[in-house]
Amino acid sequence: MPLLQPLGRTFLGGLEAIGRVALFTLRAVLMAVQPPYYPRLILKQMIEIGYYSLPVVGMTAIFTGMVLALQTYTGFSRFNAETAIPNVVVISITRELGPVLAGLMVAGRIGAAMAAELGTMRVTEQIDALTTLSTNPFKYLIAPRLIAGLTMLPVLVAVADVIGIFGGYLVSIYKLGFNPGTYLANTVEFVEFLDIFSGLVKAGVFGFIISLMGCYHGFSSRGGAQGVGKATTNAVVTASILILISNYIVTELFFSR
Repeated sequence: MPLLQPLGRTFLGGLEAIGRVALFTLRAVLMAVQPPYYPRLILKQMIEIGYYSLPVVGMTAIFTGMVLALQTYTGFSRFNAETAIPNVVVISITRELGPVLAGLMVAGRIGAAMAAELGTMRVTEQIDALTTLSTNPFKYLIAPRLIAGLTMLPVLVAVADVIGIFGGYLVSIYKLGFNPGTYLANTVEFVEFLDIFSGLVKAGVFGFIISLMGCYHGFSSRGGAQGVGKATTNAVVTASILILISNYIVTELFFSR
């Protein structure tokens, strides 16, 4: 029995954490869909998540597309299948690499920022002050971030898809010697609506997860500056893990046969 006690405590602790996250998620979603809304706060979060994340997402996307074209050429040249490079680049970017890499980059930037901001407000009792002033913290702090994350991640991923495909185009044309017209024709002919749509759906799911984890860990932080630092780390780690798990689940829903 002493050997099983730590395992049991870990299991029960995990169930308790899942329950807390589920209740927090339910309350946050209800507050996000019910009026009143705070348009100014939502717009501020949209700018923070979308506009200010464009540089890091764009840099990640363009170099990912360039490396993908190079690596694909290296492998396909062994089988004389170089003409399939545009197809591989566009489907890899739109289905997987665009949404996942953009989600991970935004999780590292926005998830940490949300957790640090809300954690600081929690330990300095600013959230308690909002409650004292009859302002719902979920409506004022959590809902705008969830709405902004859910709406802006698809926009970021759409931009990342274009930039990533453009990066593959640059390498293919100016380094690998492809014909520009043929490359673009193969890209447009091969890509399907489902490829783009599935990536945008993934982006919406990732945006919700990033905002939720950042808000949850920041809102639940305790213990001063050390607690805020722990909340920031947990927000990024849990968001990244959930992004990878949900990526498989959404892919299974769209493309399983």
